[in-house]
Amino acid sequence: MNIATENHRDLKLPANAILGASAAVLALPFEIAREAYAKAVRSGLIQDSLLASARYSRDLSASEKLILGPWARSC
Repeated sequence: MNIATENHRDLKLPANAILGASAAVLALPFEIAREAYAKAVRSGLIQDSLLASARYSRDLSASEKLILGPWARSC
C-alpha cells in the first residue's frame, strides 16, 4: 500500500474529530436557548403548551439550519 494513502487515513480521524468539535461549539447557543426555554417552562415563566413548544422548536431549528447549514442538528 502507498505510504501517502496510509497517512491520509491517519489524518482523516483527527480531521473528523475537529469538525465534530467545531460543530458542537457552533451549536452551543442553540442548545442554550433550548435549555433556557425548558427551564422557563418548568419554573412557570412560560405556560406549558405543546403547541407553543412545537412552534419554538420549529423556529429555533429553522434558525439553526439557516445559520449553521450542514452543521445544524438533524432532528
